[in-house]
Amino acid sequence: VTDPFFRSRLTGLVAVGAVTAYELAIKTILTEFARKKHTVFGSFIENHYDRLNGRITLAELRGKHIKRFGEKYARRFEKLLKASEDTVFQAEHKSVQSSYSNIITWRNEFAHAGQIPQNATYEEVRKAYELGKEVIRCLADSMKR
Repeated sequence: VTDPFFRSRLTGLVAVGAVTAYELAIKTILTEFARKKHTVFGSFIENHYDRLNGRITLAELRGKHIKRFGEKYARRFEKLLKASEDTVFQAEHKSVQSSYSNIITWRNEFAHAGQIPQNATYEEVRKAYELGKEVIRCLADSMKR
């Protein structure tokens, strides 16, 4: 899309799509982990996480979702996330955690208030989505036996 006006309107839609992809990935990671532990546990987790509905901020991942599976996984997630944050920041001078959080904020502004993200361009939203996927990768890598 080359029209600047139209591109600015797409920022909210891209943010909504990005958070939806994050939600589905998080649900899949947690459900598959639980299924590997026990099939009944897997079914319970699948039903429990049937609708995350944007409840995937870093604070919620840390304090609710990962911690429920044990402190071992929470510590592993923090270690992997810090390493990723350091690596990406050195290479690109960008923050993985801020990018992830920004996508969720932009999604909420668009989905709940109907506001186009005022402080982000289409390119910034796309880049934040790509960087934010690193949080999902860290979660997947931490949720292994």
